Amino acid sequence: MSQLEDYYDRLTPYYTYIYRDWENSLLRQAETLNRIIHEYFGSGVKTILDAACGIGTQCLGLAQQGYEITASDISSGEVQRARSEAQRRGLNITFETADMCDLWQHYRRTFDLVIACDNAIPHLLSDAQILEAFNQFYRCSTPEGGCMISVRDYAALTHSASQLNPRNIHETPSGKLILFDHWKFDGDYYDMTTYVVEDKGQPEAITQVIPGGRYYCIKINRLEALLLQAGFKRVFTLRECYFQPLLVATKK
Repeated sequence: MSQLEDYYDRLTPYYTYIYRDWENSLLRQAETLNRIIHEYFGSGVKTILDAACGIGTQCLGLAQQGYEITASDISSGEVQRARSEAQRRGLNITFETADMCDLWQHYRRTFDLVIACDNAIPHLLSDAQILEAFNQFYRCSTPEGGCMISVRDYAALTHSASQLNPRNIHETPSGKLILFDHWKFDGDYYDMTTYVVEDKGQPEAITQVIPGGRYYCIKINRLEALLLQAGFKRVFTLRECYFQPLLVATKK
């Protein structure tokens, strides 16, 4: 198991707490993505491959919008959680554990659209790795289709050697649950450690320390160039309509 897989497997029980209201965010994101799909790909998109599904934040809502979803992630723990969330909602989604850089070998079929949201792409730590993933997205999408990815805008972030980033505070039946991240920068990369603090009203809190989330601070204009290099004909960067900048790449 890689360090990244271990990070997300351990984060899985707490992943919904990253959002202030995960259920509402799931619905809002799906509505936004659905509008963008219709605007850039028309009404012909029926099948979607979510290549970085996590616990289902995008694919669950898109399935509720009526799309036929196949979803995968490198973390088996997150895939298992996403599968249980789909079953709880009565959604028919095919889930697999798979690497973004190995999609064609894994699926051997095409989809109308491939997506990878929540800043998943910068976990690939070089331009060559990202290009390989985009090559896979291209090969796994139909001639009329393409891909959509959402990422952080690293050009807009202030980089310091060490950075603390609060997430959320949630009320729980036994007290409070607090999440925050520590980013430690190393040139064009940073390592993220997530801290989960469970305050149950006692003098000592229970703390989970989850290291292992390494990111490449790749700029959006470089991602655009790599999508074009992979064969996509046009790339649109949408900065205002989604919670992160969204890159839409079309094959037509």
